[in-house]
Amino acid sequence: MQFTTPLKSNSTKIMLIGSGELGKEVVIEANRLGIETVAVDSYNNAPAHLVANRSYVIDMKDKEELLEVIRREKPTYILPEIEALSIEALIEAEKEGFHVIPNADAVKKTMNRKNIREFAAKQLGVKTSEYLFVKDYETLCAGVEKIGIPCVVKPVMSSSGHGQSVVKSKEDIQKAWEIAKEARGDSSELIIEEFVKFDYEITLLTVRNEKETVFCEPIGHIQEDGDYVLSWQPMSMSETALKKAQDIAKRVTDGLGGRGLFGVEFFVKGDEVYFSELSPRPHDTGMVTLITQSQSEFALHVRAILGLPLDYIFYGAGASGAYKSGVESVTPTLNIPENAFSKNSFVRVFGKPNSHEGRRMAVALVLDEVESAKKKAREIALGITE
Repeated sequence: MQFTTPLKSNSTKIMLIGSGELGKEVVIEANRLGIETVAVDSYNNAPAHLVANRSYVIDMKDKEELLEVIRREKPTYILPEIEALSIEALIEAEKEGFHVIPNADAVKKTMNRKNIREFAAKQLGVKTSEYLFVKDYETLCAGVEKIGIPCVVKPVMSSSGHGQSVVKSKEDIQKAWEIAKEARGDSSELIIEEFVKFDYEITLLTVRNEKETVFCEPIGHIQEDGDYVLSWQPMSMSETALKKAQDIAKRVTDGLGGRGLFGVEFFVKGDEVYFSELSPRPHDTGMVTLITQSQSEFALHVRAILGLPLDYIFYGAGASGAYKSGVESVTPTLNIPENAFSKNSFVRVFGKPNSHEGRRMAVALVLDEVESAKKKAREIALGITE
């Protein structure tokens, strides 16, 4: 395969639509292969802006504004990194010959919980929890009664768990409505999901191109307020459950097609596996692979896009702990304990231009036996101050 040099007339070029901490790592991996990188987001100095060759600040939901940047840059590959963007722009760009990763139809199906749930459950026959879609408060109340309490309420489109809540009693319905409506993304329609009394949930990173499909070791994770705070790899699970998860992940990603890494989420109860969600890009819980694998999820994403081999070495068990800010600041400063940087641990600081309560600012990474790694990653994250 030929590799080029950035900023030349023949440069291979990727454009990220969305430039957060996950996109930053994708850009770093692309830079290592001599790929020219362009990072687009809705605010200045987003994490990927700091490492890309060029950056843009636009309204990514504006079809014409997004298309204008794509046509100006003429990227070899377009990588959507968030849900809050104009899918119409991506569809039009693909018609004009641009290569959307994994493809515009897959992005359309996965950027919206309704689309991907109905694609998986109805078109592919994949096992999921019971669910309903509602558009107003009255149908939400009726839907909760039909699905049953407890249940989960989410906007059809949001990122990093924003807007998600668990309804444990009728008194929680109003609060769930308010939380969902305040979420970033599209909250014009909500999904009510049966609360599966699962033993644990996993992310199965699934990497594919036209030649092969590869699975990373399953990742366990803990969420708080719908957002991940701790993940570890591998998650201990039965061979039967793992095989079911891999079969479903391959079925769904084959159905979507295209190249790249997919973060496929499952609920697991014993040997039963329920498909939950899918992201056609690196997953926040997968940041643990920065320390557990010779090729992180970000490196594998870039390799898959380029059609390179997807082999990697799993170094061993590890964990990641997210640090979320507790203050508002336009000059964020993180005080990180020195013992966070050891022979088997380190911290990645995202470099976001400002902080606010609940904003993810850094991640602690530890390579160790799972329980020890989980404990240390959490301790490091909790030891960070501002």
